[in-house]
Amino acid sequence: MKARNLASLHRFFRRLAEHTLAELGLFDAQIVDYLAGVLAEFAHTDRLYRLRSATGYRLDTVTEILATWRADDPRANPLLRQRAIRQYVGDYTLFMSGLFRSHVERRGALELYLQTGSESYWRVSELDLALYRTGFLMFQELSKKFEYYSGALDYMRKAHFATSPGHDPFAHFLKQVENLVRVGISSN
Repeated sequence: MKARNLASLHRFFRRLAEHTLAELGLFDAQIVDYLAGVLAEFAHTDRLYRLRSATGYRLDTVTEILATWRADDPRANPLLRQRAIRQYVGDYTLFMSGLFRSHVERRGALELYLQTGSESYWRVSELDLALYRTGFLMFQELSKKFEYYSGALDYMRKAHFATSPGHDPFAHFLKQVENLVRVGISSN
């Protein structure tokens, strides 16, 4: 995805997140911006499913993703690699349990996603402290209120990206985002 389109998507999702979180009493400018970044990033499926198995199969469950970081390049800095995977897991579980909640519920995994997402963001905050990075407080907030932010994204989907009964929510969401990019959301 081109940088201009990603920036346009970020602005679009920032306005939606700002409105939604303010409406629900969860507004925090830093978290609004972070959520907009996650939504813009994952609006493209190759970024949502960027982790692959050794055989090239896309990893799309939390258990597969968590198992992956252990099998990765042993030469990589383990703290940085663990932080990257934990942040990705937090983002992935938030995105999926928020925008595609019914899909996660059909798999019987909503509680797992909520717990794993919260734990992952908490771990990111701990790793940020260990690595002397700023931003750890935001990840603590995301961890503590993970279920609320997931619910806010579910509410956002219902209010702005509703699907017709029987339609694939993934395809519908991605088609709407692709249309926004094609038409040029910078005019919004």
